[in-house]
Amino acid sequence: MFNIKSHKAYYILAILIVASGGIPKGYDEGGFSASVDLDSFKEDFDLLANDWKNNPSGLADRKANISSFGVLGAAFGSLLALVLADRLGRLRSWQIFTLFWTTGTFIQIFSSGIIGLMLFARLWGGLGSGGLTVVAPLYLSEIAPAVSRGTVVSLYMVVLLSFLTIGFFINYGVNSGMKESSAQYRLVQGIPLIPVGFAFVCSFFLSDTPRWLASKDRDDEAFAVLARLRSSPDRDTSLSREYYEIQEQVRTREQSLGDASTLTIVKEIATSTSYRKRFLLSVLMQIVAQWSGGNGITYYIPQIFKYAGVVSDDISLITSGAYGVVKLVFTMVFTWGLVDIIGRRRCMLSGVGIQCITHIYMSIYMSVFRDGHNKPASNAAIAAVFIYAVGWSIGLCTVPYLYSTEIFPTRIRSVCYATNMALHWFFQFAVVRVTPNMFVSLDVYGAYVFWALICGVGLVLLALLAPETKGIPMERMDELFAGSWWMGWNAKVDLATTYSTDAQKPGVVEIEKV
Repeated sequence: MFNIKSHKAYYILAILIVASGGIPKGYDEGGFSASVDLDSFKEDFDLLANDWKNNPSGLADRKANISSFGVLGAAFGSLLALVLADRLGRLRSWQIFTLFWTTGTFIQIFSSGIIGLMLFARLWGGLGSGGLTVVAPLYLSEIAPAVSRGTVVSLYMVVLLSFLTIGFFINYGVNSGMKESSAQYRLVQGIPLIPVGFAFVCSFFLSDTPRWLASKDRDDEAFAVLARLRSSPDRDTSLSREYYEIQEQVRTREQSLGDASTLTIVKEIATSTSYRKRFLLSVLMQIVAQWSGGNGITYYIPQIFKYAGVVSDDISLITSGAYGVVKLVFTMVFTWGLVDIIGRRRCMLSGVGIQCITHIYMSIYMSVFRDGHNKPASNAAIAAVFIYAVGWSIGLCTVPYLYSTEIFPTRIRSVCYATNMALHWFFQFAVVRVTPNMFVSLDVYGAYVFWALICGVGLVLLALLAPETKGIPMERMDELFAGSWWMGWNAKVDLATTYSTDAQKPGVVEIEKV
């Protein structure tokens, strides 16, 4: 007999297990980046300032390499996902990339001061974390119904930011509660292996997504998986309606992956006006997200708080943890209260606007009041950093992930999204590397002027080009992007379509206008 409760549990578990793919990226930005500043880590990897008095640039390079090699590996991991996600499936790719990250993390933990082994481990583990940023959101977007797709995909970011925040506080607790030894940083860096390992074992009880299965002509399996995800019996009308939309595009070969090479798909993206428009829009989102401050501020947030007037190292670390909490809370507000109610577009534009305003104030503060003598201005600067976190969390922190998983058809989705995430990681690598140099060459206020300009230009372009995708079935995105590129802001899809189903033939339906 059909068991609705067990099927609902399967859907929830599938979301939680796959969303755990956000742990590696989140913990790397929180736990690992903070553990590099532990004295025990510095001693093991020869990062003590006294040992580099005659070569400070060499010390800076070594620190930067340890932090950024993981990001560089992630960029190549995203490109590897481009090849694997379509051929092996979303689920198997998720498992492979989890193994990459897990083995890389083990090598990293026990590299015992061998800098070459540490850098190799960072690259190897980065392949896994980068690949997971592609296949985890892809999987989630392809199992979620249109009405809650934003919430489901955004749970990936909730998990990511949860472990980013946890990482800051674990590092603080280890620093204050443990004696200085290699066990300190090994404990910090090893903790995420527990939840990720548990999720990896549980993933073998999941099936791949209905859309990927249908694209491989595994129709019966695709329908069975969809029924299980929707907690619906085989004869349910809404189930057949959703499956029809998936199957119809496969029938016309528009979505089929079986006969399509990566090169063929790249050519289609380049030559199709609709595909090209969507791809360039997703690239624009990544450019604005990364070069408007984004992860550059996250990686150097303790230093930025000091610029804003926080003087104690311990208070700066605690404040950095509070910054992570703010990002987490407002990402949760976005996920459960905004994205599928007021929409992606409004959230994104509001977030970019808030970023721009805070950047303008911070550029003025850093130029005029940075000496710290003006306490009200300093307090306002600290507040501005937290307000910036709110804007980032409801906008560009999450929307590009969601948007880029839902606007592409199945045939090109993996290639477009993997390429998009590779650009994300390459941009992040560049931003992490150049932000300290920007603080020197442009002065701190100049860096904020640059970020404000990116936000201003990005706000105008995204307001013009990006349509609202809330509630639009993934199979009908072609209609949303059928108009002129400069009319994206006004694009709409007529959803007044119902389907009459033949219960004897699941997925075979007739379309009729209401």
